[in-house]
Amino acid sequence: MAVQALQSSGVGLRRILAHFPEDLSLAFAYGSAVYRQAGPSAHQENPMLDLVFTVDDPVAWHEKNLKKNWSHYSFLKLLGPRIISLVQNNYGAGVYFNPLIMCDGKLIKYGVISTGTLIDDLLNWNNLYIAGRLQKPVKIVSMNENVVLRSALDKNLKSAVTTACLMLPESFSEEDLFIEIAGLSYSGDFRMVIGEEKAKVLNIVKPNVAHFRELYGNILQEDPQVVYKMQQGRLEGSRQSSDRQASVRAPKVFLLLMLRI
Repeated sequence: MAVQALQSSGVGLRRILAHFPEDLSLAFAYGSAVYRQAGPSAHQENPMLDLVFTVDDPVAWHEKNLKKNWSHYSFLKLLGPRIISLVQNNYGAGVYFNPLIMCDGKLIKYGVISTGTLIDDLLNWNNLYIAGRLQKPVKIVSMNENVVLRSALDKNLKSAVTTACLMLPESFSEEDLFIEIAGLSYSGDFRMVIGEEKAKVLNIVKPNVAHFRELYGNILQEDPQVVYKMQQGRLEGSRQSSDRQASVRAPKVFLLLMLRI
């Protein structure tokens, strides 16, 4: 499984995880505190650590976390775990965030998403919020043996490759591919047109090409739609065959492509 290539051995991340209830199907860290980025974020000292926790039962998990970490929550804690879970599941991208938390001497932000919601996003790209983050290198801190979730994680990566190939010529470089993949979750995002740094995607990819290669290398070697010349860092593929595959692998991607045009 490709995503397992980035399994974390960081003691610091595991210490942070110990502060939370153990009932997690997946926990991962991402962002500039985990992988170096170019641009303004490269000069930040001690950037905030971003984490996502995937849980099978949000109500039960928030109930336990309120007992352990009451101070992490906003005023919603007064309404109880069911209301917190209701807000999580029915607003935004299905994620509830607690930001600006000091944990084990580190400033963190953590989001909680249900396993079912994540699997649905990984398979169908409903909003590409968490699925998009998982198309980029992350540090997997904890993952259980949920076969459906593991399969959906792989499917998300394979769909990202197929979709990115649609936007590239028949011959392209590894870096070209990774830039397209990293940009998928920003497709149609108004902030990427004005107000947000336009070089954001390049700043993510360029310092981390090796990590992208680690994440996607096996998929590219096994993909019959491309010829992966790893030593040269180049790929060749058939656009027509990719078109046929994309209709199966990423049914909602064409809306994203239209938004980018």
